Amino acid sequence: MQHPIFIVGHRQGIGRALTELLLAQGHPVIGLSRGACDLEHPYLTSLQKDVRELTSEDVPSALSGLVFAPGSINLKPFKSLKEQDFIDDFTINALSAAHACQVAEKALKEGQGSVLLFSTVAVSQGMPFHASIAMAKGAVEGLARSLAAEWAPHVRVNAIAPSLTQTPLASKLLGNEARAQASAERHPLKRVGQPEDIAALAASVLQSPWMSGEVIGINGGMGRLRV
Repeated sequence: MQHPIFIVGHRQGIGRALTELLLAQGHPVIGLSRGACDLEHPYLTSLQKDVRELTSEDVPSALSGLVFAPGSINLKPFKSLKEQDFIDDFTINALSAAHACQVAEKALKEGQGSVLLFSTVAVSQGMPFHASIAMAKGAVEGLARSLAAEWAPHVRVNAIAPSLTQTPLASKLLGNEARAQASAERHPLKRVGQPEDIAALAASVLQSPWMSGEVIGINGGMGRLRV
């Protein structure tokens, strides 16, 4: 049996879609989420706790991968952002990812594993009302590249930067037909992302043997196209 892949945030959204895909491919998965997960599979072990409480005792001796999927969508005018908004977004997205990586470092090196983090298209594009989350996700991109250099050649580290995806996290932005349609129209491919779109790329990047230090966009054309 191959070493397991550890997925933080496997209960819903992109993390769940990736968990289901990896299980279907025959990979053993250890999932960590704050809430109880209703997924059941012979190759799945689910843990329920906050990622900041994760310790080395929760991690096996060797991992073939680590995925950090949690995030936040905190969109406000810059003048309305409080210091606590920046702290909360940085904690959820960057500090928690760093903690997971530190806890899993030994197991990842033992398993010659791969790390996958998540950024956002808003880091590279510059979008209004995204100051807090773009700052936090910019730190995630820096973390990915720094660890890719520090852990080479034993561990590969990459990040994916999606645009808006149909997940529970995005429910406030896509909560009715008008909002969903307006969001779709902003993308050159005229739809928002689905968790399965991101999961397919994530599985490929996670398992790629010759890719490290990259931030890969998947954003319905928003990252490059003006149509």
